[in-house]
Amino acid sequence: MRDSGMCASERETAWVVATHSTDFYARFAPVADDERLLATSLWVYFGFAFDDARCDNGPLSSRPAEFNVLAGLVQRAVEAPSADDRGERYVRPLQDIVGRFRSFGTPAQVRRFVAAHRAWLSGVAWQIGNQASGRMPDLDEFLAMRLLAAGGEPTFAMLELATGLEVPGNELHRPAVRALTEMAILVAALDNDRHSLRKEMSRGHTDQNIYSVLMHHRGMAVAEAVEEANRIRDRVLVRFMALHDRVRPTAGVELASYLQGLRHGIRGNAEWGLQVPRYVSLGRVPDPMEAAPLAWAEEPSDAAPEPVPGAPTVAWWWDRDLA
Repeated sequence: MRDSGMCASERETAWVVATHSTDFYARFAPVADDERLLATSLWVYFGFAFDDARCDNGPLSSRPAEFNVLAGLVQRAVEAPSADDRGERYVRPLQDIVGRFRSFGTPAQVRRFVAAHRAWLSGVAWQIGNQASGRMPDLDEFLAMRLLAAGGEPTFAMLELATGLEVPGNELHRPAVRALTEMAILVAALDNDRHSLRKEMSRGHTDQNIYSVLMHHRGMAVAEAVEEANRIRDRVLVRFMALHDRVRPTAGVELASYLQGLRHGIRGNAEWGLQVPRYVSLGRVPDPMEAAPLAWAEEPSDAAPEPVPGAPTVAWWWDRDLA
């Protein structure tokens, strides 16, 4: 991390290292060998560093026109190893990471990651545009935006690169598998909103998350918004589990591995986020990561078998004929 030139200061480096991104991605892909786990973990480190410095709270976090130029430059670096960095410190490290992907991944796996990376940057641009114009999206728009801006698309796209198993296109692109992928992304994203809530409130960084959306549009207090967000998250997770159990029995080896990766990712992200200094440390420097006993709910707060009210953008996940 220090040799890459990606971080501008020792403090910035310390916070990026404190994401414990190898621990994070090992939970998603516990079968990955060292070479594949290293490369995928490096992208997670990159993602957190870029998010902190260029997206959430950096100088471009309220300048959509300038961010879009940067996003185009960064995305082209993913697509073209010969692309010039134009003085942007994140480009060369990203090209090194994607070069590692090309060295062991199939062309299809790499192209899927490239497309997922583009989706992530488009979501961040959406988020920054809202912030710059002072817009607070409603629940439906927020969920659509969060599915992209959370970074779940490239994170889960790396499952194939980490395991080495390429899911055939006719399986990966089934509507049911796409729905499962999106649900896994949203559950993890809402968990991350919960993990970071205390820290963001302490620093005044509460522009667009599930809680600010619910508080703004439904007039809820923080505690009420937390309870409602939990219900949304749990309803989506219950649907994920039900649909997974319908898809898994007929899945081939590669798709079965991918589906297991989605399950690992949901659980691993939840465990990691409750302990990682990125979310739990409130000081200027990160505290050491300490394993703490975790308590889990005995049952979901909402197990209703219907779509989330007020969110038509994700209602199709409950279509009866998906599987």
